[in-house]
Amino acid sequence: MTIKMQSKTMLNNVLTEIRARRDEFEAKRHVPRDMITKLKQLGVYRAHTPRCFGGDGSSPSEFLKLIEAISEADGSTGWVASFGSASNYLAALPRETLARVYANGPDVAFAGGLFPVQPAEKVEGGWKVNGRWKFASGCMGADILGVGIGFGDGGKPLTAVLMPDDLEIVENWEVIGMQGTGSHDLLVKDTFVADEWTFVRGGKPSIEEPIYRYPSIAYAAQVLAVVNLGIARASIDEITQMAGGSTITGAPKMADRAYMRIGLAKAEAKLRSARAFFYEATDSAWESIQKGDIVSAEQTSMLRLAAAHVAREGASVVQSAYMLAGTLAIYDGHPLERNLRDAMVVTQHAFINESMYDGAGSVFLGLPPFRGYI
Repeated sequence: MTIKMQSKTMLNNVLTEIRARRDEFEAKRHVPRDMITKLKQLGVYRAHTPRCFGGDGSSPSEFLKLIEAISEADGSTGWVASFGSASNYLAALPRETLARVYANGPDVAFAGGLFPVQPAEKVEGGWKVNGRWKFASGCMGADILGVGIGFGDGGKPLTAVLMPDDLEIVENWEVIGMQGTGSHDLLVKDTFVADEWTFVRGGKPSIEEPIYRYPSIAYAAQVLAVVNLGIARASIDEITQMAGGSTITGAPKMADRAYMRIGLAKAEAKLRSARAFFYEATDSAWESIQKGDIVSAEQTSMLRLAAAHVAREGASVVQSAYMLAGTLAIYDGHPLERNLRDAMVVTQHAFINESMYDGAGSVFLGLPPFRGYI
């Protein structure tokens, strides 16, 4: 069953529960395992699992729209769910290793503390791993985890795949926004990782299926950036609902004020425009793959640009809604206050930061982009 065929009732029920529990997730500083189980039931973690191991074979747009919907209910849960795309990374593992990963079914939740890349000692048959890694979003509910070690052939970073018992989660996710992602540190001490459980980040897949020809690094940026489309939509819906209510001061309803109507219209146009660009770039790359063509450097650059753009435009829409709301939005726990904190965190991620515009501009001008952009 593909994502687009999932029961709307099931999806709506899960989204309703996420909205009801987002305060709990924020207080716990992670999305708990029982919710990860429900995300699995929605098809989040089997979306890009190889079809030969029971995966759905979903298109990038299908998956991104599901993450967008989850993020509209709660940004942190959407961020954690976005790592259902990790099968694109994992497909670079040897096929025999993937068979072991999916031996108990296609719904495998992955989390990774890939940075900073830590040196590891090469030993017979594998690597001796020690180190501490940051930003392991979703680690509290993960079935397998990855850490960045050393460098493989061609100087590209390796990822070592471990089981939860192979490491310690250092619960130190003390941040202002995206508090529910549980992006704690991972600590590994003298752990042996066999060669067959390592892969080059962005390396050639061992599985020949269409989704694994989609640019994996660009996709990693997209699945994070799309979270801000969901948060922005939730913010517009919130201010629209607020505009029809009474005010604290007894002044005219917000809906009766010209600046409110103008600001809301501009926010809607900004969000729809950025969203259209985002999915246009996604579908262009996917159509090339479906026709048997490679995704060009220009298309890959457009994916990265569209990701950076929606992250910033989404955050701008959230900020506009917050400012239109006035005093009510400043209270701790108000939806717009939470959305503002969460949306700004999205813009800070290295995959979708300001330098992506420089890389895209270089490609447009026929200049070599900085290393690692494409």
